[in-house]
Amino acid sequence: MNIQIKSINEIREAARQFVSEIGNRRVFAFYGTMGAGKTTFIKAVCEELGVTDVITSPTFAIVNEYSPSSDLLPSSKIYHFDFYRIKKLEEVYDMGYEDYFYSGALCFIEWPELIEELLPEDAVKVSIVEQEDGSRLVTA
Repeated sequence: MNIQIKSINEIREAARQFVSEIGNRRVFAFYGTMGAGKTTFIKAVCEELGVTDVITSPTFAIVNEYSPSSDLLPSSKIYHFDFYRIKKLEEVYDMGYEDYFYSGALCFIEWPELIEELLPEDAVKVSIVEQEDGSRLVTA
């Protein structure tokens, strides 16, 4: 999957393309530098899936739960994680990460490199890279 986002005006179309390629995969690990657009892209994907809740970065909560109004998903939940503030893996064990990652719900994970060893084997690694012209390239 290669999705080019030339400007913020194209993010909804990019999210639509991403959603069309999700298939039966459930755990998506989003890699990218600070400011690359991980949260913005995940927000657009959630909106494309029918989430009407306010979608924010779960930086302080670690995980946000959304209920999409879409028949595109076998589960009625989406979990959005941000592990940026995790200091040790015990914090992730304590939150019961397995209950989320193996629930069958969609899981979108920011800063997965901090919990790499806990990711399911079938997690889709998604990279968002800012290009020299300011556009973003999303690859998986």
